[in-house]
Amino acid sequence: MAAGSADKFSVLLPTYNERENLPLVVWLLARTFQQSGNNFEIIIIDDGSPDGTQEVAKQLEKIYGSDKIVMRKTISVLFSLGTAYIHGMKHATGNFIVIMDADLSHHPKFIPEFIRKQKEGDFDIVSGTRYKGNGGVYGWDLKRKLISRGANFITQVLLRPGASDLTGSFRLYRKEVLQKLMEKCVSKGYVFQMEMIVRARQLGYTVGEVPISFVDRVYGESKLGGNEIVSFLKGLLTLFATT
Repeated sequence: MAAGSADKFSVLLPTYNERENLPLVVWLLARTFQQSGNNFEIIIIDDGSPDGTQEVAKQLEKIYGSDKIVMRKTISVLFSLGTAYIHGMKHATGNFIVIMDADLSHHPKFIPEFIRKQKEGDFDIVSGTRYKGNGGVYGWDLKRKLISRGANFITQVLLRPGASDLTGSFRLYRKEVLQKLMEKCVSKGYVFQMEMIVRARQLGYTVGEVPISFVDRVYGESKLGGNEIVSFLKGLLTLFATT
């Protein structure tokens, strides 16, 4: 069923050292949902940040109310996006889940477009794409752009997933679809988002796309390093062999 006025949107925000970014992204999210008239909650899943992110999250909970901001710490030693989403979903009361980064690289202004797209096509998943329409990437150096484009191109050739941006992490899911995909996915790190789309196609779920502008983080350090690239390639080959 397409999103409607009775729907609630749970935003899952995995964080690690996002003290500077968190107040602004929460403010932007709250304003976006209030202006569009959609019911929402923001679930902050923190991986034991030493920079005071949890203290900031608790302050935001007091400001916006515990019905809108939910602060949860992860209990997994092996933190990953997957474990963060699983943990966050346990506390999500919405029937739709928005996943996004907390570092301001994903602007909440695109969320109403995700919701409109979901309604139009009754999609199971709506994915933000940097590689279609007027989507784009801003603030990356040539190396980062080449890595991202290269990863996407190789994935398209090997897996033919039917979506233009496999490694992005700004998406809208039906809650039950995300739960089912989390049960199927085995990847960690950079390859995780890609596997989610590949598994979705395998299971017959429908995927819509909305062009987005991706802006490199303003505060903090990027998590992408050499190890992530190696694990991406390993994960891609594993997916190719098993799908």
